[in-house]
Amino acid sequence: MIMRWFRKKPAEEKTPAGTPPEEVREPEAEAPIPEPAPQPEPEAPLPEPESVPVEPVGVPAEPVAVPAEPVAVEPEPEPEPEPVPVAAAEPVAEEPKKKGWLSRLKEGLSKSSSKLTEGITGIFTKRKLDDEALEELEELLITADLGPATAAKMTAELARTRFGKEVSPDEVKRTLAESVARIVAPVAQPLVIDAGLKPHVILLVGVNGTGKTTTIGKLARQFRDEGKSVMLAAGDTFRAAAVSQLQIWGERTGCPVVAKETGADAAGLAFEALERARREQVDVLLIDTAGRLQNKAGLMAELEKIVRVIKKVDPDAPHTTLLTLDATTGQNAHNQVEVFRDMVNVSGLILTKLDGSARGGVLVALAERFKLPVHAIGVGEGVYDLRPFDAESFSKSLMGIS
Repeated sequence: MIMRWFRKKPAEEKTPAGTPPEEVREPEAEAPIPEPAPQPEPEAPLPEPESVPVEPVGVPAEPVAVPAEPVAVEPEPEPEPEPVPVAAAEPVAEEPKKKGWLSRLKEGLSKSSSKLTEGITGIFTKRKLDDEALEELEELLITADLGPATAAKMTAELARTRFGKEVSPDEVKRTLAESVARIVAPVAQPLVIDAGLKPHVILLVGVNGTGKTTTIGKLARQFRDEGKSVMLAAGDTFRAAAVSQLQIWGERTGCPVVAKETGADAAGLAFEALERARREQVDVLLIDTAGRLQNKAGLMAELEKIVRVIKKVDPDAPHTTLLTLDATTGQNAHNQVEVFRDMVNVSGLILTKLDGSARGGVLVALAERFKLPVHAIGVGEGVYDLRPFDAESFSKSLMGIS
């Protein structure tokens, strides 16, 4: 009987329910056979499936090698570090913002200083200070827009202390820097706001392209940082772009802007702005004006009208009249100062775009000739690139001295 059972076993069709558990263990590879056996005795077949998984445990050992493939995919995390350099690059872009004002001033005056320092080095390399060297130096200073009078004064001072002696380029630069500092120190005056005036009226004038509107925005930012309330008046009613630009500055600085449609009367706008500023007890009122050519009598007459109308509200206004000068214009700045000073009583100067010109010496010539306060200078487009004028730092930067 046992032999017959084994011969029929391969058919896998008939399996007696009473087959002893020992014989069932031999067909271990056939999992479905122990499943029908539990019908008569559910408890007996339970241990059998337990022993069955014990052997398949060795089978997973092979798939364990399969996960080794994802292990080989470990290079995938390598692209993840790529965003890390991107984040690290962001601070690099911020580094220029962290530069101090002296560094930015030196960079801004680099065109002017390089012209002077290269010329001085070429003249005074292993050479005594004689008449010929002084003549060459004076010509160099004139080409840097310091003006003939200033250049003659500075070379005379150098000759008084060094004539006939062998001098190095560094000695010459230091001596000239001291002369520049003495000339500009009296005009280096900060722009002071009178807290007793509500408002302190500042009128900005100048020819086209000198940066009046941008200067107003930068001044507004500085006054706001000092805790003052500021109002802006878009007095350049001839250009819609100027009004839009000033409104953008107003949004950036949180300052209200008084504006009208293009072509409106600028004097009437200034009048309304001043009345509103007085009602609201504003600390500072900055009034923009249209760019005017100093040789156009009609435009200058309109500027005079603005001043007359302002005085109807406050006889002492404007309390400060700032003339913005583009340093790239060089000696033409002298003519601008003369005309505007006589027309609207300019009380102070702001020089812009010193970083775009090799004529930074014009500031020295203006200080020597007109003695007008220089309240601020600009060496860039950034909001903090307009700073109070400092005589010592300017003179050293102009001569390329660290």
